[in-house]
Amino acid sequence: MNKDNNMEQQILQCAEELFLEKGFSLVSTTDIAKKAGCNQALVHYYFRTKENLFQQIFQAKFTKFLYIFTTFDDSDEPFTTRLRKKIEAHFDLLIENRQIPFLIVNELILNEERRSALVKNIYNKNLEIYRRFDHELQEEIQKGNIRPISTLDLLINIVSMNIIIFFMLPLLESQFNFDDEEIAELLQQRKHEVVETIMCSLRPKNK
Repeated sequence: MNKDNNMEQQILQCAEELFLEKGFSLVSTTDIAKKAGCNQALVHYYFRTKENLFQQIFQAKFTKFLYIFTTFDDSDEPFTTRLRKKIEAHFDLLIENRQIPFLIVNELILNEERRSALVKNIYNKNLEIYRRFDHELQEEIQKGNIRPISTLDLLINIVSMNIIIFFMLPLLESQFNFDDEEIAELLQQRKHEVVETIMCSLRPKNK
């Protein structure tokens, strides 16, 4: 990697840390340049605007957030086994990227323009995978292995149950004085509860 690429990646990394910590509106290109150890002109040289820089970071983070559900494997394992693994993998990803839920709420849900751009750039690209997942889910329902549920409802259940604990972590850490070990144990316990709750909710009433 040459010097130019090193500096570009340094700016990108520093900008990501600042955006995750403060959000888009509270970060300036001056802040980014200072943290990256370069002048403001270099930030504009590589990324032109703060918006362009943010979009590159945000789309990468959101793609990572959805990655587990935008991949489709042809494993011979039962559908429910693969689904369980996807839920666990998504939770583990959030453990490693705890600021992603905050970034999504602040910059996607509250920003209509970014929301529209994200749908166009990410959702449409993964529409075929969504359809394949939906087809397999409906097959499982028809076989009587899973109760009737829409793919959208299932995905909403998984994502919402996985992310809620990360919004509560600051409260738990400050009000209950949980240390790092206790937080790690809590997250593993929570992951287990989420998986079991979702998998149990999918069982047909006669099973």
